[in-house]
Amino acid sequence: MVQSPLKLISWNVNGLRAVMKKDFLKSIDKLDADIVALQETKIQQDQLTESMHRVRDYEAYFSHATVKKGYSGVATYTRITPEHVRYGIGEPRFDDEGRVIEMDLGDIVFFNVYFPNGQMSDERLQYKLDFYDAFFDHADDLRKQGKGVIVAGDFNTAHNEIDLKNPKSNANRSGFLRIERDWLDHIEQRGYVDTFRAFYPDTVKYSWWTYRFNARQNNAGWRIDCFFVTKDLFDSGRIADAFIDNDIYGSDHCPVGVVLNPS
Repeated sequence: MVQSPLKLISWNVNGLRAVMKKDFLKSIDKLDADIVALQETKIQQDQLTESMHRVRDYEAYFSHATVKKGYSGVATYTRITPEHVRYGIGEPRFDDEGRVIEMDLGDIVFFNVYFPNGQMSDERLQYKLDFYDAFFDHADDLRKQGKGVIVAGDFNTAHNEIDLKNPKSNANRSGFLRIERDWLDHIEQRGYVDTFRAFYPDTVKYSWWTYRFNARQNNAGWRIDCFFVTKDLFDSGRIADAFIDNDIYGSDHCPVGVVLNPS
């Protein structure tokens, strides 16, 4: 059970080895979070180093892609010892890409998820939509057990026009396709809340910028990194705030987070 306010962070680092060469530890110190969920770590089990395992005072958990090297992967660093840790959702076609770490914190289950990118092909777009289905079916099973659910990660979809700089020119690009946006509508209809948008319905902030065209300097970005939580958890006041930390560099994404009140 959560006994004191916790700061939870999600950050797509676009390569753990790369970000560790770019003041990663200083960023971790500045964030000072209780749980840090990293996506797109792009490492294999045999590439893990002592410095990756032992980051400050955190316990570390890693999930790796087995279908391809240097691809996908997630890592969760936590100061809160979980009751149980699970890797994947029990479906090999998704779990082989190392996209999910699930931590049981008692009354809450915390998910670190790197949702698929659908840009490569129609097949990958369908894979992405199938992953959404399978993942939230799994999360809903936990809700039925009375668990609050927190889903942190790179959703690889901007929900509404406010969530990206150039919505019209990206209307036919994966990440802002109507079918993908409809799925985020569906997630909300299933009883999940986009925490940042719930607290700040009119605020324009982004979490990802292409490396091209000086996009970050010009703030021409997308908000695709999110914390979704179950509506009953949000309505109970357990989520105190949500934020996007644009001041942290080292990746083409920046960290996003929430503050979780004690139960």
